[in-house]
Amino acid sequence: MQTLDYFLMLTHWVFLVALGYYVITNFQWYHYKFLRVVFKHHKFRWHIIYFILPVIYFIFIPDNVYSYIVLYLYVIALAIWAFNLSKKLIFTGRVLRFFFIYISFILFNDLLFLNVGLDNPHTPLVECVYLLPLPISLFLSNLLEKILLNRYKKLAKEKLAIMPNLKVIAITGSYGKTSLKNFLFQMLHEDFKVYTTPRSVNTLAGIIADINQNLSPLTDIYIIEAGARAIGNIKEIVDLVSPQIVVVGKIGEAHIEYFKDIQTIYATKYEILQSPYLQKAYIYEKNTPPTSCNAPIFYFPHNAKNINATLDGTTFSLELDSTQVEFSTKILGAFNVINISAAIAVAKDLGIPTKEIVKLVSKLEPTSHRLSKINVNNKLILDDSYNGNLDGMLEAIRLSSLHKDKKIIVTPGLVESNEESNIKLAQAIDKVFDIAIITGELNSKILQSNIHNPQKIVLKDKNHIENLLKSLTHEGDLILFANDAPSYI
Repeated sequence: MQTLDYFLMLTHWVFLVALGYYVITNFQWYHYKFLRVVFKHHKFRWHIIYFILPVIYFIFIPDNVYSYIVLYLYVIALAIWAFNLSKKLIFTGRVLRFFFIYISFILFNDLLFLNVGLDNPHTPLVECVYLLPLPISLFLSNLLEKILLNRYKKLAKEKLAIMPNLKVIAITGSYGKTSLKNFLFQMLHEDFKVYTTPRSVNTLAGIIADINQNLSPLTDIYIIEAGARAIGNIKEIVDLVSPQIVVVGKIGEAHIEYFKDIQTIYATKYEILQSPYLQKAYIYEKNTPPTSCNAPIFYFPHNAKNINATLDGTTFSLELDSTQVEFSTKILGAFNVINISAAIAVAKDLGIPTKEIVKLVSKLEPTSHRLSKINVNNKLILDDSYNGNLDGMLEAIRLSSLHKDKKIIVTPGLVESNEESNIKLAQAIDKVFDIAIITGELNSKILQSNIHNPQKIVLKDKNHIENLLKSLTHEGDLILFANDAPSYI
């Protein structure tokens, strides 16, 4: 082979690896769902810039060195794109296995061409063949992950089978699952050996990995969070862990773009009631009960009284043992009272006395990035960046209104919601804040057209947010981070 041939081959390798990097990044963002990557992508122009146009150029590239240099310019552009992402590719085991398969096929392809000895290996047809490792690797990678998942699922079931005294509590709902899970963990961990799924892990694959890697055989209570993006997702989790106690929080229109209608969301969430070992179910929704349940149903206590939610914390009273009991907590937000009440009900049924429950509630710590309060340089920051539902965001705005000095909100709006909800959000922002910083493009037009009084700033690149806030804020100001959206949204 001549030096030029080596240069062309190296160029092919670099370009194809870069193309694979773009594709697998998008697949990771959209949970490895092909249809979502293709038809539900929030910035389809990225597909045009970083995939479609480069592929077309690669297929019809003129056979000279200068034309191939353009491919290196693409690689540089993609590297800059990747560097500026707020949610970069995470090199999980699945991603590493994909690259191993992909690079192996790239090398095999080149060896095949060398052995065949094609006289003109740079025709459009041949260039299309060069691209075949990508779809083949995606298919084989997906097949391999299904095989591995089934293997790991069997191991997780075997591990649970040797823990007959383990009590599993499964929590689902449209909003507040993670907060409710953490409240319940904090209220039980002093009396039981409790373990809970970390962070926002709530998928079948995540729970399987958690059981195999982290669940101790000495655990008394395992609290899991069950999420869903399609019918059957929660049923798969239930078939794995067979919870004895389930808690179904508030159900709403979160992720409605996947479920299409609210009835499907209810049906999916209520799959959690199909556990063969179910002993008790706690359900938020009194007005839309499940059609069937083989265990006693207890509805969330909706009788909390004297609720007072401020920037210093929340107080309320709840009837326990025929007596009105006063509670005080550092947790912010009136909407959290119902979740705390549910955690109280579960703790009470598990034998924790009322006096101890009162103390435990007073010591509750907020869940990170869910209406947690931080003081930085004498500025009050409300970090509600992991909250993406309208009710929670409206409560965060109400709390912000209690602050006397200047108020700034940083938000992309509601991501997986509808236009009506974003208009309501914008109208609430309009009444409270002095400055509204709108991040991302998804809801930018809706928010801008419905926010009139505050100064409006549209920020497409969140990398500049820190410097912007330094220039806009002073001591005593309040900054609310309401929801957060990665740069691909």
